[in-house]
Amino acid sequence: MHVHIFTLFPAMFQGPFHQSVIRRAVDRGLARIRIHDIREYAHDSHRTTDDYQYGGGPGMLMNPEPVFESVEAALSPYPEELRREIPVILLSPQGRPFRQNIAGELADSPGMALICGHYEGVDERIKEHLATDEISIGDYVLTGGELASMVLVDAVVRLIPGVVGSEEGVQGDSITSGLLQHPIYTRPPVYRDMEVPPTLLSGNHGEIAQWRRRQTLLKTLNRRPDLLKSAELTADDLKFLETHGYAGD
Repeated sequence: MHVHIFTLFPAMFQGPFHQSVIRRAVDRGLARIRIHDIREYAHDSHRTTDDYQYGGGPGMLMNPEPVFESVEAALSPYPEELRREIPVILLSPQGRPFRQNIAGELADSPGMALICGHYEGVDERIKEHLATDEISIGDYVLTGGELASMVLVDAVVRLIPGVVGSEEGVQGDSITSGLLQHPIYTRPPVYRDMEVPPTLLSGNHGEIAQWRRRQTLLKTLNRRPDLLKSAELTADDLKFLETHGYAGD
């Protein structure tokens, strides 16, 4: 996967992509991440990339010229057919909410171009004529799209086959499965009088599977009951949930 990030603050990316899973993906050639400094495409000697709003208003807006030109310069070497398959995403609190299914869709694409907005935002022409998608990582406002782009890259790249050691583990993650993950434990079996549930130590795989499923249902019911509405639930799941107060509406 080819990832292009367009930013006014490239130094912010020096650490996160050189650690852990993302570093592994890059080292294995499964992901290629390039950081582009939008200021390099500014049209004056002061490298100006923002200006006042037409019609007045607080805050500055990012100019369209350097953003358009930096994205076009980065993507132009790709064949036209491939270029059409690379989404150009503006990170913005006005975008559609980022969800695990979106991460999965992006992981199947050959690449993605991420535009990091800043200041009061970007010129509307960037949204209408350059970006093909607009994504928000939550209902809050950051100082810029840099941190949001890091979140997006992390969530997407880990889904590329071969990046994470256990494909089964990825599919069993909270949210990915449609429900919250059951409690998980490791050694020691007792720590400061806190014991691992005996079922997990029993060696009975049938009982362990049932315990995990029921714990998954309970945790989802208690913390994210909204997920149950769209989850694939069996008759046994529903019967178990009903004994714990789930009405199914």
